Amino acid sequence: MENNATLNSRVDQNQAEPSNSKSGNVLNAREAGVALVLQGGGARAAYQVGVLKAVSEILGHPAENPFPIITGTSAGGINAGVLATHADHFADAVRILETLWANLEPSKVYRTDFPGVAACSGRWLGSFIFGALTKNHRTSLFDNSPLRDLLDHAVRADRIQANIDQGALRALSVCASGYTSGQNCAFFQAAPDVHGWKRSQRVGIRVAEMKSDHLMASAAIPFAFPAVKINREFFGDGSIRQTAPVSPALHLGAYRVFVVGTARLIKGNPSRSRSESYPSLAQIAGHAMSSIFLDSLAMDLELLQRVNATIALVEQDKLRASGMPLHHVDVCVACPDQPLEELAHRHVGNLPATIRFLMRSIGAMRKGGAALASYLLFDSHYTRALIDLGYQNTIPRADEIATFFDPNAAPPVTEIPTPSFHPESTQQFAAVQSP
Repeated sequence: MENNATLNSRVDQNQAEPSNSKSGNVLNAREAGVALVLQGGGARAAYQVGVLKAVSEILGHPAENPFPIITGTSAGGINAGVLATHADHFADAVRILETLWANLEPSKVYRTDFPGVAACSGRWLGSFIFGALTKNHRTSLFDNSPLRDLLDHAVRADRIQANIDQGALRALSVCASGYTSGQNCAFFQAAPDVHGWKRSQRVGIRVAEMKSDHLMASAAIPFAFPAVKINREFFGDGSIRQTAPVSPALHLGAYRVFVVGTARLIKGNPSRSRSESYPSLAQIAGHAMSSIFLDSLAMDLELLQRVNATIALVEQDKLRASGMPLHHVDVCVACPDQPLEELAHRHVGNLPATIRFLMRSIGAMRKGGAALASYLLFDSHYTRALIDLGYQNTIPRADEIATFFDPNAAPPVTEIPTPSFHPESTQQFAAVQSP
């Protein structure tokens, strides 16, 4: 399948092989090393709710949380926080998530009133004109202060800790990117025996409480939303420089991982057509956001596939004798089966007039700018369509997913397909473009 894959085996370069024994806590009878990884993608994260809704149905709407380890980035981090808050009843947590996204309005994420939009636009313009004369100016395209109010009600650190103490949850991790250090930081709230880590441009930092600041930082889309200061450093969207989206789950002890993306995992050969018009600001920004949010997951899963093949060639006795931290990890991936840009373009007209004017000024209302709109379109018509798409993509895989969550079964190994390359077609295209 183009957008789904199940892998077996992964090198965790950051921690020793976890034990296959279950957690000492009794509330979660499932294997302690099952993790959920939620990719970033702004409004696209509504798709994840549809996938989780299908998973809940396939598993019989369980109270028991099937994901002792939950990690997320950007809007995926917000979904992770809500799930962790209600980890004591998984089916209820999914229903709460669905209610939140199905009734979402732009005004619940960023200010849509004229004074709020005008103030942000004025600061943005002023930073270009007078930026050399000022410092510490907070500049962003949108004022996302309403999002903080939403998070204060939807995510509660005290409930997360209670779920960890009771055994319904082992760890929650949310990633953000430091603008000064350049490090991708995974802030985690977890059981006492879980430890932090440090690798090249990646660190895991234990926090006593997962606060709104961590979630706001993780979801601070570059240029669109303002950076958030945590301790000594300003942080932005966790998808920035996130080269290994699955890594935090592995550091936290996962050996079976369910990944939910927000774009087609494998794209076919792109179609190239002659264009006479210069790309709009929205088209360029959408292309940049796709690079930030989407590309790293496909590369990380491709690495998983290669490591899987390598480990399969090594005798297990020699592998253990080497002392290298290598272990098997089953990974199941759920991603959209169609481009979400087209879906966003059909609903972008539902935005408030003030936001439509702002988006039109940068070209986001046109089809070429739909990629940018797909990340910022926090509208219930669009999010409900995404939820339905996630559900419809996942339900047909009921047998595969049920096997994945069976601790006594070995999920089937399916390689991730890679797009084919035809040099003849490339040469023909070059010949057409040559003078």
